Amino acid sequence: MEEQIGNSAADDPETARALAMFDSARSWRMAAAAFVAMFATYGIAYSFGAFFKPMAEEFGAGRASTSTVFSLTVFVWGILGWFAGHISDRFGPRLVLIAGAVAMGAGLIATSFINHLWTGYLTYSIGVGIGVASGYVPMLAVVGGWFLRRRNLALGFAVAGIGCGTIVGAPLAAAMIARLGWRETVLILGIGAMLLLLGCAAAVERPPIHVTPSAIDVRQAIRSPDFVLLYINWALFSIALFVPIVYLPAFAHDYGASAVAAAALVGLLGGASVLGRLCLGAIADRMSTLRLLQGCGLMVAISYLIWLCVSSYTLMLGFTIILGISYGGFVALSPAMLAEKFGIARLGTVIGVIYTGGGVGALLGPPIAGMIIDRTGSYRWAIAYSMVAAAIAFAVLIPIAKPARTD
Repeated sequence: MEEQIGNSAADDPETARALAMFDSARSWRMAAAAFVAMFATYGIAYSFGAFFKPMAEEFGAGRASTSTVFSLTVFVWGILGWFAGHISDRFGPRLVLIAGAVAMGAGLIATSFINHLWTGYLTYSIGVGIGVASGYVPMLAVVGGWFLRRRNLALGFAVAGIGCGTIVGAPLAAAMIARLGWRETVLILGIGAMLLLLGCAAAVERPPIHVTPSAIDVRQAIRSPDFVLLYINWALFSIALFVPIVYLPAFAHDYGASAVAAAALVGLLGGASVLGRLCLGAIADRMSTLRLLQGCGLMVAISYLIWLCVSSYTLMLGFTIILGISYGGFVALSPAMLAEKFGIARLGTVIGVIYTGGGVGALLGPPIAGMIIDRTGSYRWAIAYSMVAAAIAFAVLIPIAKPARTD
């Protein structure tokens, strides 16, 4: 690849100027903007648990109807990720990020004035869903397009914003709710998120001109067997991931943990995921991305054996740490894998299509797990359901061939 790039640079001065921009300080500015965008969007999205109880109490709503606000949010960002990535590929990421900033800010501000929970399905779910879709897929494509040699490390750093947002978002929201109330907290977070995303939009730029064309176009990618396997993998992985995010605190509380200790598990999950994103992203620059991705998938499946057999808070901590590291690495390596497999010329669109599987997983994960818990009176079968999903998600990665870099 380096020889091909060197020959291209020698033949074309414009290509040489573009090459000088890859892996530069300017490139890392794009990675920093992606980090902040994901910190803001996911920090708010994953803080919904802090709003769950006060909203349910004010509106007299049950668990199912209240949790639907979060499920719809995930579904919206999963489905709209493809559209956001496609628009970013055509018109650049700045326009998409501005639209996401306005939608998220307006949605959260409007949520602070709702009088019925169902209205939150329109204001919160759609507003936050658009914000996450705009701040995730397009920014991953931006980072992937600004790096050649350090792409995996840069992508790991960018998606670490999700983990950091998870660590900060929920505790910050809970503290603000206790002091100000949930409506005032939503209002303040909406304004803050909009300002942060607008700042990211001002900083972000299109990637440099790519020196070689993508080896496969989007239609070919979607029709390829490996793409289908990766799509199935992402949908099943999302089922396994969102079940503990929703139910792990309640599970821990039922086993005797305090409310604070139970809620801390979600924060620990986010913290461990940061470690996985950064470390495994860096290692992938020196090892096979596919093999590391498969290893992360295997560890996610194995972690559920610990949860299935858990009998103490210490084991819950072990499960959370192992799941967090492996899930963080999986999320960091997935876009790098797609870049290697299908090229970066239409990376935003390819990532967006893959991540619609996350929306499917969000609808099939927590709701079905909740139904299982309600009918059996136990978490065990719901955990087993998640473990089977994780195991199949790992299994479908095995037939995928190791890609050759195409850029």
